[in-house]
Amino acid sequence: MAIVSRPLAIAAAALGAVYLARRLRPGRSVDLEGKVVLITGGSRGLGLLLAREFARHGCRVAICARDERELENACKDLESRGAEVLAQVCDVANADEVRGLVASVEARFGDIDILVNNAGIIQVGPIEAMREEDFERALAVNFWGTFHTTMAVLPAMRERRAGRIVNITSIGGKVAIPHLLPYSAGKFAAVGFSEGLAAEVAKDGIVVTTIVPGLMRTGSPANALFKSKAEEEFTWFTLGDSLPLTSMSADRAARRIVRAARRGETEVTLSFQAKLLRTAHGLLPGFVTDLLAWASRLLPEPGGIGTEERLGMDLATNLAPSRLTRLSDRAAQRNNEYGGTHRPKREHARGAGLTNGASRHDPDEPVGI
Repeated sequence: MAIVSRPLAIAAAALGAVYLARRLRPGRSVDLEGKVVLITGGSRGLGLLLAREFARHGCRVAICARDERELENACKDLESRGAEVLAQVCDVANADEVRGLVASVEARFGDIDILVNNAGIIQVGPIEAMREEDFERALAVNFWGTFHTTMAVLPAMRERRAGRIVNITSIGGKVAIPHLLPYSAGKFAAVGFSEGLAAEVAKDGIVVTTIVPGLMRTGSPANALFKSKAEEEFTWFTLGDSLPLTSMSADRAARRIVRAARRGETEVTLSFQAKLLRTAHGLLPGFVTDLLAWASRLLPEPGGIGTEERLGMDLATNLAPSRLTRLSDRAAQRNNEYGGTHRPKREHARGAGLTNGASRHDPDEPVGI
């Protein structure tokens, strides 16, 4: 009897805690009209999609990135949709640049109501190809970038006793994925910071939302960095990022993230695949690690260019780009992934059904499932 009743008691307590948590946070939903939103890494990919979605809700939008041309393209894109936008070059790994960015946004728009920490970097390859500098770069952007922007806006939010911080982390920050170790290390740090911050600043009227996405069809493989057997690494990563069975629509993800920010949700995991992996790891972490160890044996062996790296848009194989990666390739064009100082290889663009340097925006074309 005790064996049966104890799990039931734990389950009942957990359900009661969830109910109580919901009851203790009434009125957290806000109207986004006129709110000032700062989005890091907002020039392309998910960041640009989020900027479009916040603007659609009537927000004034500030975006930052390191590439000036990307920012110019993104700014034109947003203004063409009727957005009031500020775009500024900023490396979020640099605390001084971040403070300057926040000062510029406040001078133009006033108080920052919502901060979205989206900027990130990803290196793909086996641990043998990763150097200490790769981990330092991943942590500098994926963790320290989140830290710098948060600490820059936090004092004013505390003074007003209002504000929202949305941290875009990753399922790779909950479950370490082979061949993505620098990325996972940075995202694990970001998850811990985000969850702890949410608990600490709730008393100040500030809501922190941790977003845990799985794979999304943003077109991001174009700007990922590939090492070792770069073409093979690019192929598996791009296929996973493109297929409907393994990834979700980035447009749908952006809408869900904005809804979470509006509602003041504490944590959201995106895609059923990510939810399944997170749940399995929570219940059976050793078993999931064993499964990942088996999957790791299917990934490319060390070799190729070793510790050197190649940008995704400069790579092309028989399978990537191809019809299998069509959704991701087209998303890359729509979401400004090729909009910076780099341009994709001619065969890469041709694989996406476009000519080199072409630009196409087709809002009616379905991207997701």
